[in-house]
Amino acid sequence: MPVTHFSVRWPDASETRCYSPSSVVREHLAPGECYALADFMQRTREALGQASERVRAKYGFACSQAMDQLADIEQTAARFAATADAHVTVVAID
Repeated sequence: MPVTHFSVRWPDASETRCYSPSSVVREHLAPGECYALADFMQRTREALGQASERVRAKYGFACSQAMDQLADIEQTAARFAATADAHVTVVAID
């Protein structure tokens, strides 16, 4: 399972580098794509959930780092929940 990082740009132009224990994130997000906030969150929840489950399948326990990363993303996204037409851009996946 290759560790994968992805960088996102939030509606306020701030950027965050995020962690996934698996490259499955590439199946849900694409570099250069701009997603509506709700769509981005759904894709991110699915990606990090699947990544955590891949860790469980291989090692017998879920990946707490993936769930911590999701919690951080959820917290940041909450700041923009009331922003009309909020979008998140995936800057890079590496």
